[in-house]
Amino acid sequence: MRLADFIDTNADRILEGAVRFARTQAPAGVSFSEKELRNHIPEILKAIAADLRSPQSAAEQHAKSEGRAPMPEGPESAATYHGRTRAIAGFGISQMVAEYRALRAAVLRLWAEDRQLAGDSLEDIVRFNEAIDQAVAESLAEFSREVESWRQIFLGALGHDLRGPLTAVVFSADALASRTRDTPYARQVDRIVSGGLRMTRLLDDLLDYSRSKLGDGMVIHAEDCDLGRALGEELELLRAALPETTIDFEARGETGGRFDASRLREAMHNLVANAAKYGTPGARVDVRVAGESGHVTIRVSNAGEPISDEALRVMFDPLRRGARAATKDENVSLGLGLFLVREIARAHGGRVDAASEDGVTTFAITLPRPT
Repeated sequence: MRLADFIDTNADRILEGAVRFARTQAPAGVSFSEKELRNHIPEILKAIAADLRSPQSAAEQHAKSEGRAPMPEGPESAATYHGRTRAIAGFGISQMVAEYRALRAAVLRLWAEDRQLAGDSLEDIVRFNEAIDQAVAESLAEFSREVESWRQIFLGALGHDLRGPLTAVVFSADALASRTRDTPYARQVDRIVSGGLRMTRLLDDLLDYSRSKLGDGMVIHAEDCDLGRALGEELELLRAALPETTIDFEARGETGGRFDASRLREAMHNLVANAAKYGTPGARVDVRVAGESGHVTIRVSNAGEPISDEALRVMFDPLRRGARAATKDENVSLGLGLFLVREIARAHGGRVDAASEDGVTTFAITLPRPT
C-alpha cells in the first residue's frame, strides 16, 4: 500500500495520536476541547496525501524540502490556519513545531508497524517529509504574522493609554513652572516638564512604529512647502538643543514641493541627533538639501568610526541600537529613530540610504517630486 492510501485509510488512528500529543503541548494551566486540539490536522493530512499523489519535478521537490514552495493561492490552507489558530490559542512556536514532529513520527511508525511498506516506499517517505516541511513553513509564517500583529496591537494600546496620564503630568508641571519661577524649585519643575515632553515624543515614536508594523504605514499630510526653509528652521532648534555640536547647513536648487514638512523635520532631527550621539565628539555635522530634476535629496554627514556593511544592512530595522555607546540620553532611547526615518521616506514614495567611507558616515533621503 502506498503511503497516501495508508494515510487516508488510517486517518483516525493518526489523528488520535496527534491530538493526544497536542494536549501535552498546550500552555500550562490551559485546557482545550477535542475540537480545538484537532484543529485542522485532518485537513493537513488530506493535503499531504493529495500532495503525495501529485506529479512533482526535481526543482519542486528541492524547493519543498527547504520549505520554499509557493504559498497556495485562493482559500487559506490548512497549514496556515493551523499556525494562526495555534498562535491565538497561546501555543509557543516550539510547541507548534513539535506537533509536526510528532505527526511525522506517528505516520511513519504506524506505516512500518503495519508492514504496509511497498516497493516505492523510499520515494513515498521522501515526498512525505517534503510535504511536512512545506506545511511547517506555511504554519510558521502565519504563526509569526499573528504573534507580531498582537504584539503591535499591545504596543499601540499601551502607548495610547499612557498618553492621557502623561498629558496630565505635563500640563500640571507646566502650570507649576509658571508659579515656581525664580524659586528654589524652578529647576526641578523644569526637569519634570522636559522629561514629560521627551516621554511624549517617545510615545509618539512608539505609536508610529506600531501603526507601520500593523500595515497601516506612516501617515503623512503633504502640502506645498519649501523644504529647505522648513529644515533650516528645524536646525536652528537643533543648534540650541545641541550646543556642543557644530551643525553646518546648506540648501541649494529648487527645494519646494508637496511634502509633509513636519514629518521630514522629524526625520532630519533624528539623523542629526544620531550623528551627534554616535559621531566623533566635537566633530561637525553637515546637512545638505539639494533640489534636483525630479527629486529633492537630504544628506546628513558626520565623522566617526566606520560602520560595517553588516551593521548598515540592519541599520533601519526597528529596535536596533548603535554599536557604540551613546554619550547621553542612552536610557530613554527606544532605538526607533532610524526606523522612523525610513518609514517617513517610504511614505513620501522615496528611500533612505546609508554609507560609511573614509571615516565619514552619510545618510541620504531621496524624495521624488513631480516635475
